[in-house]
Amino acid sequence: MVRATMSDPLPLRVLAVIPPMTQLNTPYPSTAYLTGFLRSRGIPAVQEDLALALVLALFSPPGLQSVRDCIQALPAAQRTPRVAAFDAEFDRYHASIAPTVAFLQGRDATLAHRIATRRFLPEGPRFASLEVFVDPSDPSGGDPLAWAFGTLGQQDRARHLATLYLDDIADVLRDAVDGRFEFVRYAESLAMSQPTFEPLAAALAAPVNLVDRTLQALALQAVQRHAPDVVLVSVPFPGAVYAALRIAQAIKAQHPAIKLALGGGFVNTELRELSEPRVFDYFDAVTLDAGERPLLALLEHWRGKRSASRLVRTFLRDGGAVRYIDIGEADLPFAETGTPTWDGLPLGSYLSLLDMLNPMHRLWSDGRWNKLTVAHGCYWKKCSFCDTSLDYISRYDAASAETLVDRIEAIVAETGQTGFHFVDEAAPPKSLKALAAELQRRRRAITWWGNIRFEKSYTPQLCQQLAESGCIAISGGLEVASDRLLKLMNKGVSVEQVARVTHAFSDAGILVHAYLMYGFPTQTVQDTVDALEYVRQLFAAGCIQSGFFHRFTCTVHSPVGRAPADYGVTLRALPPVSFAKNDVGFIDPTGVDHDTLGLALKKALYNYMHGIGLEEDVRSWFSGRVPRTTVPRRRIEQALAKT
Repeated sequence: MVRATMSDPLPLRVLAVIPPMTQLNTPYPSTAYLTGFLRSRGIPAVQEDLALALVLALFSPPGLQSVRDCIQALPAAQRTPRVAAFDAEFDRYHASIAPTVAFLQGRDATLAHRIATRRFLPEGPRFASLEVFVDPSDPSGGDPLAWAFGTLGQQDRARHLATLYLDDIADVLRDAVDGRFEFVRYAESLAMSQPTFEPLAAALAAPVNLVDRTLQALALQAVQRHAPDVVLVSVPFPGAVYAALRIAQAIKAQHPAIKLALGGGFVNTELRELSEPRVFDYFDAVTLDAGERPLLALLEHWRGKRSASRLVRTFLRDGGAVRYIDIGEADLPFAETGTPTWDGLPLGSYLSLLDMLNPMHRLWSDGRWNKLTVAHGCYWKKCSFCDTSLDYISRYDAASAETLVDRIEAIVAETGQTGFHFVDEAAPPKSLKALAAELQRRRRAITWWGNIRFEKSYTPQLCQQLAESGCIAISGGLEVASDRLLKLMNKGVSVEQVARVTHAFSDAGILVHAYLMYGFPTQTVQDTVDALEYVRQLFAAGCIQSGFFHRFTCTVHSPVGRAPADYGVTLRALPPVSFAKNDVGFIDPTGVDHDTLGLALKKALYNYMHGIGLEEDVRSWFSGRVPRTTVPRRRIEQALAKT
């Protein structure tokens, strides 16, 4: 610990907070990384998850009573059918919320038997999704969840029903209290690629609602508990920006002497050209990219040990204008950033949800995973749709297997939990092989999953070794299943290679999730139909078990955004930007209606993940006429036969 002298004042006490909304099943790792790093440097640091705290406060008997009070203040004409249904069933919701939350936290497992009867929880519109699983040939209607959970599986069955129940309440809260409320994308549209601060400024100037009041009270309680000199707010997504500003607003109003700093993934991608001075009504500093070096410099500055002119990748307000300062000090090596710590976070209070009946897809919402990074940045860093010019991709820096397993062992000792999610952009195969070997050498049993590239280095032998070291699942970018487009994307893989690699993982008992994309420049309707056919065959062959289609978005930091002519498109002019700058529209000469095609792709994928429709012609998923696929029906099967 740092010792203070007359000329060296005590180090500033730091509180790092996670703003709503991020995840409910496990802490977002940014504060764990920063807290562990600061403590390794002798700086007193603590952390709070205000996202979890907000949900637990709202989804409680007093919270639901407050929601009902808001409903009763609404004119009858403004009460939606689901709000009216919630009000009519309020006594059941009020009585069931606390035990249901306790069940989802793993504190009351026996409640699963009552929840599974479907007589304990009130059922709102979200439960209608179960009807898709009813067998119409069964005159009794049957059990819609029997195919997924059988006659046993009570815990998972109950967890899925309880998740639908929470979703129903969230819908009511959105209708009656705050139209921006979401479990993940809270008020996202106020921040995402907004060129000006105006939408956020208007929202922050508006009267506070129940969600705002609850969040601000929780923030002030955290300040009261920890008495920090500095509050760090890490914002990973646009859906956490509004809440971060509300937190800062409350702290500034009550504790103006506390310094506040803003950073995180959203800042690193969207606020690189920040010139809006009103942001500094809420935050004293905004930092870019890996936070360790800028934070050390900033804390030294606030202790009077470093001038403002010697800050690192930091925005300040100076005389009413925004000033960016970067003295250019090198970042700390990844191996020297310390071990993340979850000390201070309520690990027993996170909610294990089950929102989709797919064994791979559930990993993102079910279970408390220790999040860890194998390497900083991406070793490939060539994909044309990716932010390859930014630090989180471009600066690749790996730690040794010995260092990683040291960190794993320290985290297991601290948390008592052996599940790890490696959150790399793409974990390097050489590093994973070395990690697996070191885990086996130390006989350290963990369960882990992470993100990779589907490259040929993943041989059946390596996949088996990873499985033996504890790997249960991997995710990776297939993007558009088209060799022409994969080449244009500079993915460095082919469809046949992806098939062989994913099949090797599946043969080793490792679940596979594919990130998929539509709407890439020059993608035609034929490309889209063919891509879906490839995806169908990959599911049918057991190569992948889960996937997600997202619409291609051109960003200013990607190769497409930096050289659009190379990809056959023209960028639309951006308005003057003083706040967020990331997404940029483009004109594609193909003129394809990707939005309509996307609905079909997502519908098909949802069914494939539940084992439905795998033998149907892919054209059946589209609402209009589309061409027949040009992909041979046994293309993937034949590719696998070559191995």
